[in-house]
Amino acid sequence: MLKSLDEMQFDNRFTRDLPADPDTSNRRREVLGACFARVSPTHVKSPSLVAYAREVGEELDLSPKICESSAFVDVFSGNSLLANMEPYATCYGGHQFGNWAGQLGDGRAINLGEIVNREGKRWALQLKGAGPTPFSRSADGLAVLRSSVREFLCSEAMYHLGVPTTRALSLMLTGEQVVREMFYDGNAQPEPGAVVCRVAPSFTRFGTFQIFSARGDIALLRQFVDYTIGTDFPHLGNPSKAVYLEWFEEVCQKTLTMVLHWERVGFVHGVMNTDNMSILGLTIDYGPYGWLEDYDPNWTPNTTDAGGRRYRFGNQAEVGLWNLIQLAQGIYPLIEEAEPLEKILENYKKEHVIKQGQMMAVKLGLTQYESVTDAPLIEELLQVLQVAETDMTIFFRNLANINAHDLGSENQDSQKTDLEDQSDEFLLAPLMEAYYHPDALGTKEKSRIAHWLRQYINRLNQDDVSHEDKYNSMNAVNPKYVLRNYLAQLAIDKSEQGDHSMVNELLEVLRKPYEEQEGKASFAEKRPEWARNRAGCSMLSCSS
Repeated sequence: MLKSLDEMQFDNRFTRDLPADPDTSNRRREVLGACFARVSPTHVKSPSLVAYAREVGEELDLSPKICESSAFVDVFSGNSLLANMEPYATCYGGHQFGNWAGQLGDGRAINLGEIVNREGKRWALQLKGAGPTPFSRSADGLAVLRSSVREFLCSEAMYHLGVPTTRALSLMLTGEQVVREMFYDGNAQPEPGAVVCRVAPSFTRFGTFQIFSARGDIALLRQFVDYTIGTDFPHLGNPSKAVYLEWFEEVCQKTLTMVLHWERVGFVHGVMNTDNMSILGLTIDYGPYGWLEDYDPNWTPNTTDAGGRRYRFGNQAEVGLWNLIQLAQGIYPLIEEAEPLEKILENYKKEHVIKQGQMMAVKLGLTQYESVTDAPLIEELLQVLQVAETDMTIFFRNLANINAHDLGSENQDSQKTDLEDQSDEFLLAPLMEAYYHPDALGTKEKSRIAHWLRQYINRLNQDDVSHEDKYNSMNAVNPKYVLRNYLAQLAIDKSEQGDHSMVNELLEVLRKPYEEQEGKASFAEKRPEWARNRAGCSMLSCSS
């Protein structure tokens, strides 16, 4: 571990190897012929630490003592810069809700620089909410506590779930008020300001390549692609047309892997614009996200998306493909052949069908995915989950409790009975906790769910796996704890009153999402009825 922050080794390859905007003023402008603009964080009034992630600190060689120091607060609130920090904001464009938006860029994010830790791993450090940049357009570049709590907690929750993600080192209050309209309804209110330090190997987005291509700056496009390959994909070797195609294929695979993990845990990103797509296949930009509570593939957490539901849960893989098509068009000038790019994109579609089936088979505790028999079983399950309002997380977690080898009879005698002799009520008993209105389940609904369960149990019994092994394998991929929106909102409510205990308690619980944790059952409960339509507990705006 480092003895002080001053020992952090900044490499800053991004600013060293790529062209900067010669204009160093912090005024809103179009940045041409450059990958970034130099800009410093805004000094804040009275910063204080809300929380930090010790695991991220360890990645950066920072001890808890350093992370709890006043120097840490000053640096990661943006009030002071360490030696060799070279703060900047990056230039990128993107499609927003399917429409080309032109230049976007880091409007409220300022990169402090890149460090190389003791293991030789590169990490970029970025402050979100640290003030305006040349890319802020008409905005102030600041962030409020509610959105910052959500970003901080979700970054770490996703990491511990095994989902590819950017990380969060720290969450600071600025001691200042920031005016925001939570629902863009003309009702602006002052809120506590905050800054999150985000950490990732790279924050490069699809839109970074798009902007240079859209402007016809092919020389800069090539330079940036070559830089990206050399820095983030060095195993591919020296850039060439063939390597560009290998790189694009790997980006497609990483994107698919990320989306499959989202599907596995029931996560909905909410704003899958091309400027919010990481070239490393990391979940990035936590705005109006959410976990499926009642299973609904048409649900979107984003109020802005409520009409078209472009970014709904069931459409994320398709949107991922659409975004990759835009990236392919962006790098086409370097390839000048459509066919190899189209082949890679077609493979994404085929791979998703296969890998989604394999992922679902693992969630169901099957030893392998047999498409002929398992695809219909899975398809019917996805319909059964919609027969009644069903909590996805609890349903899969409790499904692991079903002992396919030894169901036992209703009177709990020691004799194993035929599956068809079991009543629907008995079969459904382990799952009833997952239903929001169990008393409203009618005979027809129970019959359909029980019919699926009988098929599922018969399928389980085709595998030579003990109940204990099946139980453990299912609980290793189906989490007990996820960051439900209402839990995040409760933590925000307390934090806005100066009590940060729930932020830190949630951070601790979410470190072990697959484990049973004594005394933490309340964090694994269904969304309470009071939270169904409360602001912040269901759908959120991009301001959230």
